[in-house]
Amino acid sequence: MPHVESSMMTAVCYDAALRELEITFATGRVYVYGDVPAEIYAALLAAPSKGEYFNAAIRDAFPTRRTR
Repeated sequence: MPHVESSMMTAVCYDAALRELEITFATGRVYVYGDVPAEIYAALLAAPSKGEYFNAAIRDAFPTRRTR
């Protein structure tokens, strides 16, 4: 899982076939966001602030399940 520079999250992984975005947060919790377009994943990786982008564009916008 690719490491990201962020105080909120430590890693993100995207499955294009399933359109699932998996995020490992600094707390150790892991969440999977469903039906996420590849463009959202790319924008998250490119965002200067991963946490701000996550809160604005991902957190409440996609179906979510906690895996750890």
